[in-house]
Amino acid sequence: MTREGPVKCVVWDIDNTLLTGTYLESGDQPPGADPALTAVLAELGERGILHALASKNPPEAAEHTARVTGWRFAAAECGWGSKSGALARIAAALGIAVDALAFVDDDPYERAEVGLALPGVLVLSPEDAAEAAGWPEFSPPVITPEARRRGEMYAERRRRQAAERSFGGTREEFLASAGTQVGIAAATAADVPRLEELAVRTRQFNSAAGLPGPAMSQDWFRGLLSAPDRDVVTVRLRDAFGDDGVVGGCVIARDAGTWTVPLLMMSCRAMGRGVIDALLAWLIRHAARAGARRLLIPCVANSRNVPLRLALAAAGFRAPGPAGPAPAPYQRDLGPPLPALPRRVSAPGEPGGDAA
Repeated sequence: MTREGPVKCVVWDIDNTLLTGTYLESGDQPPGADPALTAVLAELGERGILHALASKNPPEAAEHTARVTGWRFAAAECGWGSKSGALARIAAALGIAVDALAFVDDDPYERAEVGLALPGVLVLSPEDAAEAAGWPEFSPPVITPEARRRGEMYAERRRRQAAERSFGGTREEFLASAGTQVGIAAATAADVPRLEELAVRTRQFNSAAGLPGPAMSQDWFRGLLSAPDRDVVTVRLRDAFGDDGVVGGCVIARDAGTWTVPLLMMSCRAMGRGVIDALLAWLIRHAARAGARRLLIPCVANSRNVPLRLALAAAGFRAPGPAGPAPAPYQRDLGPPLPALPRRVSAPGEPGGDAA
């Protein structure tokens, strides 16, 4: 029943799950919300876990469920196709991996269909879900302000995506029109809980996922803040649609000729907004200004971190040898020309940025 890794989103059935009856069979009086599962919605939401709906119902059933539970769902898939297909679309819409989902349904057939088609999904009955708040998959070690606002930030994400679809210009022009601001800065003690949260939650943009090494706990990050040959960096993101707070970070090990980044991580909410590209460009410029000749980012090649490896390749990093399970030091020579940094980015050593 349990598995490794945190659940980022719970996908709920509607009939006889979040509702106490069947929506289409209820006539003029649709069923009310199940009080026990409504309490689970609220408790998990306070921990930064998203909620979505997947139901064989018309869209009106999702609207009714949102009203009676008092919850704003991050996504809803209503229709008569497979539940596994609905979950895959929800994961894509939210920009998270399918195996970061849990699925709750009263129907054993639907649970079996999802479990067979998507074995990485944590599949639960409503009775399981009522007890799941105490499980480790639903109990993040730290709950940050970013976590508490996660549902609101995904609503902002939907508004941003809708505005981009109707925008007539390029992606860069849209980012500028939205007032996108990326802030790269030295981490402080106040950033440590969020850095640990990112280290635990991120997979698509996490260079250290799968690598051997120490647990990236708050104590580990605090120790790095005072290490003379290490830098810990945070990345903040905001625009006219909302403030995402700290969406990424990295650790830099400085050596005379070669700098290494043992950890580079980014929230999937920053995907497509030019943030990972900005961070990589700044790392290259920052290391070159300090006299380094090479920049290394160790990374295991796997199916989860394809977006990160594509970003590394686009920034000029190359991995020696064929991809495989062993750590591959993506590397970039630091000779000119150096990449440009967009004006929307504020960073140490850059015009308008923090002091290096």
